[in-house]
Amino acid sequence: MHDFIFGIYPYIALSVLLIGSIARYERDPFTWKSSSSQLLRRKQLILGSVLFHVGVLIIFFGHFFGLLTPLPLIKALGISHEAKQILAVVVGGVAGTMALLGGIILIHRRLVDPRIRATSSMMDIIILSLLLLQLCLGLLTIIISVQNIDGGEMVKFMQWAQAIFTLDARAASYTAGAPLLFQLHIFLGLTIFTLFPFSRLVHMLSVPVRYLWRPGYQIVRTRKHSPKYPAE
Repeated sequence: MHDFIFGIYPYIALSVLLIGSIARYERDPFTWKSSSSQLLRRKQLILGSVLFHVGVLIIFFGHFFGLLTPLPLIKALGISHEAKQILAVVVGGVAGTMALLGGIILIHRRLVDPRIRATSSMMDIIILSLLLLQLCLGLLTIIISVQNIDGGEMVKFMQWAQAIFTLDARAASYTAGAPLLFQLHIFLGLTIFTLFPFSRLVHMLSVPVRYLWRPGYQIVRTRKHSPKYPAE
């Protein structure tokens, strides 16, 4: 089971994420949105959304570069494993706390307000709950990371992540003996990747880059004919 979760499941999760996202965009483009409810409880939405999105973005890029940066490159840059571990603990702790507080505000808003609840799908509730659980697991791993400040555990997961992308058949072996909390954190992260194409998370892929070069003004025409007045 360990070999399946850490050696095969990552490829299943990434394949579903990629193929599922493309299929949804091609077959159901009108569902490719976050279904905003910004007219309801606007102040609560802004506070929760800013905290959550800023925190999650920092965590995402921190994990991306932290796990996939080759070890020889880190060594060449003169960054020790201990320094990298301390940076990950501090930045991850702050960003994780921000995201968790924002997520709690968002799920409270979605569950408490009957109008917002009525417009929410079951997947909206499930994916937000899983993200909150993932954030809690991530913050709990800081306790273990502080106790292993030399970065030994971190190196294991860097080797695992890089082995997945280099198609190394030994990928699962790098996480053998790792703390259960870290393994649960990885498993839940892969599960979120699997559910990604079927949730509102797909809007993360729609970065509005075109806004940078579109015209400043847009022509909007109404279908109603304006009344014609006689020329003076």
